Amino acid sequence: MTHDTTIEIDPRVPALHLVRDFDAPPATVFRAWADPEIVVRWLGPVDVTMETERWECSTGGAYRYVHRRGDDEFWFHGSFHDVRPGELIVQTFTWEGMPDSVALETVRFDDLGDGRTRVRTTSLTDSFEGRDAFVASGMESGVRDSFAKLDELLPTL
Repeated sequence: MTHDTTIEIDPRVPALHLVRDFDAPPATVFRAWADPEIVVRWLGPVDVTMETERWECSTGGAYRYVHRRGDDEFWFHGSFHDVRPGELIVQTFTWEGMPDSVALETVRFDDLGDGRTRVRTTSLTDSFEGRDAFVASGMESGVRDSFAKLDELLPTL
C-alpha cells in the first residue's frame, strides 16, 4: 500500500516538514535509512542511480554520495550528529552544487503499532532563499519517488 506524503513549507522559519507512514516496524524502516546497501536502492528520483562514497550512519559519522542521471552527477555530503537506532537521525545535508547552504535534518521514526511506522522529517535550512531553492529544485517529486521505491523495498527487508 502506498501512503500519502505530507510536505509542509513552514511560514515562520526556513524549514520543511515531511510526514510519511510506512507498513513496516520502526527497526526495519530505520535500517533502510542507515544501511548503505539499502539506501542506494531507494534514495532519489526514479531516473537517477546512487552510489555512496561514505555512509557511516552513527553518532559522529559522515556521508557522501552521488546521484547520477546520464552524464550529470549531483554530489551530497553531511554529518550524522545524533543517531538512535529505530528512533532518530539528526544530520546535516549539503548539496555540493550549493556548498554554502547547509540544512539540519531531523528524522523521527514513530511506532504506530501493528508493524507500521510514521517518519517525521524536519529540514531546517539556513535561509528562506535556500529553502525555496531546494523546493524549486524538484525536491517534492524526488521525495515521493524515493518513498514509493522504499514502499516496494520494505517487505523484502
